Amino acid sequence: MKNMSSILELMGNASVAAIKMGNITGVISKLPQQNQTIMDFGFESSGDVQILKANNSVMTDIKQTIHFPKESSEVAVERNGTYAAVLLFPEIERLNKTSSFFNNEMLGIEMGAKISNLSETIDIHFSNVNTTEVNATCVSWDGTSKEGGKEKWIPDGCLTNEANGSITCQCSHLTFFAILMSSDEKISSSDLKILTQITKAGCGMSMFFLGVALFMHFLIRKNKASQAVKILMNLFVALFILNFCFLINESIANLKIFVACVAMAAVLHYSMLATFTWFFMQALHLYFNLHKISTDVKFYMHKICITGWGIPIVVVVGLLASRKYNYIEVSDDNGTSVNMCWIPDSAIHLGVNIGYYSIVFMFTVTVFIVTVVQITHFPSKKAKTQDSTKKRVFSLLGLFSLLGITWGCAFFSYGPLLLPSYYIFTIFNSFQGFFLFIYYYFSSRIIPEDTDKTKSSNQATQNVCTSPYG
Repeated sequence: MKNMSSILELMGNASVAAIKMGNITGVISKLPQQNQTIMDFGFESSGDVQILKANNSVMTDIKQTIHFPKESSEVAVERNGTYAAVLLFPEIERLNKTSSFFNNEMLGIEMGAKISNLSETIDIHFSNVNTTEVNATCVSWDGTSKEGGKEKWIPDGCLTNEANGSITCQCSHLTFFAILMSSDEKISSSDLKILTQITKAGCGMSMFFLGVALFMHFLIRKNKASQAVKILMNLFVALFILNFCFLINESIANLKIFVACVAMAAVLHYSMLATFTWFFMQALHLYFNLHKISTDVKFYMHKICITGWGIPIVVVVGLLASRKYNYIEVSDDNGTSVNMCWIPDSAIHLGVNIGYYSIVFMFTVTVFIVTVVQITHFPSKKAKTQDSTKKRVFSLLGLFSLLGITWGCAFFSYGPLLLPSYYIFTIFNSFQGFFLFIYYYFSSRIIPEDTDKTKSSNQATQNVCTSPYG
């Protein structure tokens, strides 16, 4: 676009000239110094350019039209602009794995002067746009703003009007334009920023309180820890690693060291699967206690630990061998993106992670429901005082977090529930370590010693649900 002046010199006395440079086609028209008028250009399917008049503005072979309002020519001439040029650039590469440009094309519009904030927009009309299962947005190239060292495509300055299978981009400035076709739903940049801040604050707070809980356990209470406490501490370790890996993931990705990114993705994935597995172990041990199934099995805790830490290793090693870990790009509706180390294949992510957690979720929810029924139906020797009610509510909320049921919000992250589920998921799961510490601290004060195995079934149920020492 910077060579338009040299093309003007080659035109001589001609007022309009077609441009062809390799596979790039376009048109350039000189601007009269007075009596400015509107201008309309059209690109045929073959790539040839037509100057459209009032009587032939509708042509069956025209796939794109560009309308210059009178104001744009007047502003250009005032600012020493001498021409209006439009170039069509084909074979533009995909922006990322979920976003591409309509027909893999972009349009460049130049008038020899810097023009912006027009009251009458430059209208770029695209016909036969199929928006089934994709989001179509008019975007422009912002060469002055950089994010992560890369110029970006932004929707600022353009309105997207869709009607009857066609899209009109109404833009108030000059640059490169295209229609961005996105195959996934994107949240706004403001929501993404808020969610990121909540996540960082929650993960940081969770790491601190999980660390305090682990310190209390290993240096103060380890000798009198029951099986339930030992299982809980394993969950705390998995959650601590998960929060830590998530916090440093973006920094590792920005190093652009592939081996480091793969290692980061593998450790993050392992800690997440381990967290899911320990949710399952928590529910399994609770089920045994509720139904008075003896856990005096030889090497019971060894078997629990081998299962809790071993199953995720098998999955992660398999994905490592298949080279499924790599960089991914997370972007918002403004095109702003951040790099992460994770699993770029959405099918693998759904099959492994969602499938894995679905099994855990079904079991933990079942145990939670059984526990709720037992808590609400067993007879209490004491009158139902306000303190007793608070204790039961506290027990249920603690179990809800202890069994990882809040992760089930991921199942509702579609359609109108997408944004609410993101906020609920982020708040509950980022702060989960903090919630578990509160549960661990207060419940350990209720019953500081191991539950007597000779207690009645009802009392055992109450103790299991209110104390990690049950």
